[in-house]
Amino acid sequence: MDSSEKSNLHQVKHVVLVLSGKGGVGKSTITTELALALKHAGKKVGILDVDLCGPSIPRMLSVGKPEVHQCDAGWVPVYADPQQQLAIMSIGFLLEDSDEAVIWRGPKKTALIGQFVSDVAWGELDVLLVDTPPGTSDEHLAVLENLRKHRVDGAVLVTTPQAVSTGDVRREITFCKKTAVKILGIVENMSGFVCPHCSECSNIFSKGGGEELAKLTGSVFLGSVPLDPLLTASLEEGQDFLQAFPDSSTYTAISQIANTLLSSLDA
Repeated sequence: MDSSEKSNLHQVKHVVLVLSGKGGVGKSTITTELALALKHAGKKVGILDVDLCGPSIPRMLSVGKPEVHQCDAGWVPVYADPQQQLAIMSIGFLLEDSDEAVIWRGPKKTALIGQFVSDVAWGELDVLLVDTPPGTSDEHLAVLENLRKHRVDGAVLVTTPQAVSTGDVRREITFCKKTAVKILGIVENMSGFVCPHCSECSNIFSKGGGEELAKLTGSVFLGSVPLDPLLTASLEEGQDFLQAFPDSSTYTAISQIANTLLSSLDA
């Protein structure tokens, strides 16, 4: 382990990958809300956004595209709050034009991700969440190879209830087993729809696919997060949903998932 890798990650207590078998399941949403829930629980949190083709974390946390500064240890993360409890580093900060498509061959992507993982000066963090691209590509292997020089506690897998999504997550489970990454649990996102008028939750999709998959594979089921228009609007506007709607059932669901995750990390 060289000194730069030691100095940049040795004060990070836990590293958690957030994975999904396919795009569009709300992986970045879950990453963002988990980070906010952990922050509200008094933890110092970081998000490393390595989704090359869709770096959406900066928008969800309303940090825009700040100029990234460098210090002796590497890139300085951007903070989403004045207390500096939530640190972010996103590929989106480094792309010249956020509207441009990223058309790179594998080696260039791998090299950038390798640099990105090792060259961010995180300082002290309780949890670093890594928002990965969907699927099981060489980008995931690049992230793993570089983070392993430190330590990876495990992965949270995000699915939606439908069989097509849980089928894709099965491949993620196989990927984790083949690469010896511990599965910390499965989150079922978009589990029902919360009516904005009466707050009743209706199952517009099927329900229970994530929980059933967890049982079949012997994984921990962390919980379900409904499709909530208030959560969607908060993410679009870069607002802290958990702070704005503490009485909602969605708040309760996200908080319970974060607490279960914390308990497993600290066990």
